[in-house]
Amino acid sequence: MKYEIDVKHADDYDCIVVGGGIAGVSAAVSAARSGVKTLLIEKSINLGGLATNGLISWYEPLCDGKGNQVIYGIAEELIKLSIKYCFDNMPKKWGGSGINSAKNERYATFFSPTVFSLALDEFVKNNGVMLRFDTYSTYPVIENGICSGVICESVGGAEFFGAKTVIDATGDASVCHRAGIPTVDGSNYMSYVAQMYEINDADKLKTGDTCCFRKWVSTGSDLLGNGHPEGVRMFSGTSAEDTTEFVGLGKQRLLDKIKKSKRNEFDIMTLPHMPQYRKIRRIVGDCDFEGISGKAYPDSIGKCGDFRPNGIGKIYEIPLGALKNSMVKNIFACGRIISSPDGDAWEVARVIPVCALTGEAAGKAAAKQIKENFYE
Repeated sequence: MKYEIDVKHADDYDCIVVGGGIAGVSAAVSAARSGVKTLLIEKSINLGGLATNGLISWYEPLCDGKGNQVIYGIAEELIKLSIKYCFDNMPKKWGGSGINSAKNERYATFFSPTVFSLALDEFVKNNGVMLRFDTYSTYPVIENGICSGVICESVGGAEFFGAKTVIDATGDASVCHRAGIPTVDGSNYMSYVAQMYEINDADKLKTGDTCCFRKWVSTGSDLLGNGHPEGVRMFSGTSAEDTTEFVGLGKQRLLDKIKKSKRNEFDIMTLPHMPQYRKIRRIVGDCDFEGISGKAYPDSIGKCGDFRPNGIGKIYEIPLGALKNSMVKNIFACGRIISSPDGDAWEVARVIPVCALTGEAAGKAAAKQIKENFYE
């Protein structure tokens, strides 16, 4: 059976960024600052992706663990923004308040995902980026190795947005995948992290003067170090069926925990608004980011450290070739979907500072391509 869909031509942009997570925000701001007309399309109604909608609210280190800052630029702007209006636990030596105990002495911090998301709206708009919420970018339009724009779906129907360059910051490489660029599926442990308030003096409920503090509650593998539940399979996250099972299992396990709790002594502050996958799908690029400390690339876009305890002192360069596959000349990738084989490379590439770094680089590369017209 054939279905005809009426697609309205909405508008044209120099650069369209698909996905409003940290990588997408960085890419859009970077492109706009480079002087090109930029649209950021986000399928939810909040920016920040896994860091905000996903409640994985630890901004990993911008340093190498030995006191040396490695990442600068928009990644540093965003770590400061993440704590500008709310709490932090960043060490004072890196500009933290010193009020809350630091996780370690690295240039990192926990932050409020809700407040950070609000601040990201302002950040994007103040940098001249056009923004569309509640809009799915369903298909890129490809002809002769060039992407002329993306078809989107929203409550208003199907729309086509024309673009000279498109940046895939989806977190699942859906734009690249549908454009015919080769991709590789990932594998994910069970993860379902919520945030709660715990009332540490239940008697105060009688007067309404509650004494609460925030903490994480988890039902799977996450930043708190809990292991993968026994008997639960791994998830790729590349189908609705996978996600339904993944999220449904997390919710049920959380409810099972709640049933064992004293109902007058806590409340769930918020549930995640997206699946907390870390590695869904990544592109096969012109060059791999290999995750080898000290390896140099002729097209290096910058350096990053390693957030893991066993990564102290490791410094990695990331090649521009990992952000693109030349079979489609005007699509760039950024964030956790760059060409980074499983193992150390994908682990290093998937976290907030590296997403910001690759997003900023993708935005600059897109703007340069637009201005020089070298994809024609």
